[in-house]
Amino acid sequence: MLEKYFKLQDHKVTAKSEIAAGITTFVTMAYILAVNPQILSATGMPAGGVLIATALSSFIACMCMAFMANLPFALAPGMGLNAYFAFGVVLGMGYSWQIALFAVFIEGIIFILLSFVDAREAIFNAIPMSLKHAISAGIGLFIAFIGLQSAKLVVKNDATLVGLQKFNANFSTEGIGALLCLIGVVIIGVLSYHKVKGAILIGIFATWALGMLCQAAGIYVPNPEANFFSLYPTWAAPDFSGFGDIFGHCFQLDFSQVKFLDMFSIVFAFLFVDIFDTIGTLIGCATKGDMLDEHGKLPKVKQALLADAIGTTVGAVMGTSTVTTYVESSAGVAEGGRTGLTAFTTGILFLLAIILSPIFIAIPGFATAAALIYVGFAMFTSILRVNFDDLTEAIPAYVALIAMPLFYSIAEGISLGVIFFVLMKIFSGKRKDVSPLMLILFLVFVARYIFMK
Repeated sequence: MLEKYFKLQDHKVTAKSEIAAGITTFVTMAYILAVNPQILSATGMPAGGVLIATALSSFIACMCMAFMANLPFALAPGMGLNAYFAFGVVLGMGYSWQIALFAVFIEGIIFILLSFVDAREAIFNAIPMSLKHAISAGIGLFIAFIGLQSAKLVVKNDATLVGLQKFNANFSTEGIGALLCLIGVVIIGVLSYHKVKGAILIGIFATWALGMLCQAAGIYVPNPEANFFSLYPTWAAPDFSGFGDIFGHCFQLDFSQVKFLDMFSIVFAFLFVDIFDTIGTLIGCATKGDMLDEHGKLPKVKQALLADAIGTTVGAVMGTSTVTTYVESSAGVAEGGRTGLTAFTTGILFLLAIILSPIFIAIPGFATAAALIYVGFAMFTSILRVNFDDLTEAIPAYVALIAMPLFYSIAEGISLGVIFFVLMKIFSGKRKDVSPLMLILFLVFVARYIFMK
């Protein structure tokens, strides 16, 4: 049955390797089960209900990706988009969370329509290979930076914005966690060097196990007030309260309170970030997994984008912010995931997480951070495929590469990469290298920066 649906032999993979990749992807993105309820509850939404909505919408979106596109990419409510939902639309503009959910629903419907007319597929295919390689490498730096923050290896610094963690300060929490993360990177690296199957997943659990040993020895000391909790997995009954208070409430609102221009700007903001975050993630993960064909196109990208659109629409009905393809999917791809069985496995784990969430949430950030840092390295190697002898290709790739981690946005990296690509080509006498769609994207991105508040 698995062969029938996922064509494992055609992709030269096994069910065991695909399942391991799906587990790896889930473990690296399971934090969303804890973070999304925390962020959206600031709007007055019940945290327990949001957790269930997060798990269910992720499950459904992953199933769509698995069976519609047969690709290994996982989906869940997106970070950044949930913050804009809570702090931009609800707390910032004063709208109710029901209206914000309605805006997400409209965004999803628009995405579905765009998927049928091949608009997002055309954008994906129009981006030149040099930028695709740079986007993959830029995402590598981006997720490595996320990992460094998650492990508290990178900390705020008033003089230089960011700095290295001082291991002797708060050693029993931040210090030991950062050190264990570095040990985890070494474990994953050594296992990968010896071509051990499941190296990333083994590294995550080995790092977690070391953390539990440190807690038993009193080296790691939980401090809930500082968000450092016990590393021992615990069992607690899931909190189902609140889901009924948010399910379907995107349609329960007073439209007389909605200003058209405000709603347009809200939906456009959701659309823009989701479109280019998703396209960037698909490009990065597919490039690293050698899934692009000789023309730089991803087979079944249309179905992948449609799965993303369905996930957003369903998520709004369930009661959560925009669902998008997760950059952490690159961890599963690095583990060998190549088919929808990887996404299917991740989706099943999200469903199980409704019951087992206390266990999954117990996996510490420093353990998954080790995986993200290693995967960042694996994706960064894509930059070697850029032709650095041609500055009209190299400079836009460089801009896209550095913009993603430094501006903390995949979408900004794509925007600036496209702008520099068009400018470099036109003013270097290579106008023929700029497709009509790339020129349109250039104008859209320039206009966005001009009118961006």
